[in-house]
Amino acid sequence: MNIAQYIDHTLLKPATTIHDLKKLCEEALQYNFCAVCIPPPLVKNAKAILANSTVKTATVIGFPFGYSVARAKQAEAQQAIQDGADELDVVINLVALKNKAWQYLELEMESIVEVAHAHDRLVKVIIESGILTDEEIIKCCDIYAKTGVDFLKTSTGYAEKGATIEAVQLMRAHLPSTIQIKASGGIRSYEQAVQYIKTGANRLGTSSGVAIVTSAGTNGTPGY
Repeated sequence: MNIAQYIDHTLLKPATTIHDLKKLCEEALQYNFCAVCIPPPLVKNAKAILANSTVKTATVIGFPFGYSVARAKQAEAQQAIQDGADELDVVINLVALKNKAWQYLELEMESIVEVAHAHDRLVKVIIESGILTDEEIIKCCDIYAKTGVDFLKTSTGYAEKGATIEAVQLMRAHLPSTIQIKASGGIRSYEQAVQYIKTGANRLGTSSGVAIVTSAGTNGTPGY
């Protein structure tokens, strides 16, 4: 198994510099990670550095708290697509979720998915599973399955609790097989990465990608 191909090499610090971005992209090219996940203002720069490679450029929408109004998120998504982003990691409106505004959440994501898929971009919806109840996670699975998102993603990394094996198991049990899962938030070791993949994660968001693949062996290729 090439574990590097599961990894979204992530750098979302608010003070990220061009130097930081170049280092991240060079590492992604060296280890052949699936994607880099970066702040929206740096999408054009990343696309230029990663040109003629297989590494995708992912960015975040409504990050990190998700409570931007839906029209603002739509504008962010359109701009990210225009700048060249291949994948959009969209934070849900947790205020709406905690107030059980399920229709709002569904319509919000439908509008973003429509724009993204019209341009052949992927959408990963971040549900912040670490601060949700099991019932809320299941409800998210139901709602977002209807919208046609490509992935459910566990966490932003900014909440008090990130990914858990239990959350990924619950998501996998309540999502159709057509929707993939991205585990993120606190994944720092090869052993953790393998456990999440075994549980059902199709993608891993982490800032520890280099440590994970180098501890696994040459380019992260050994089996488990």
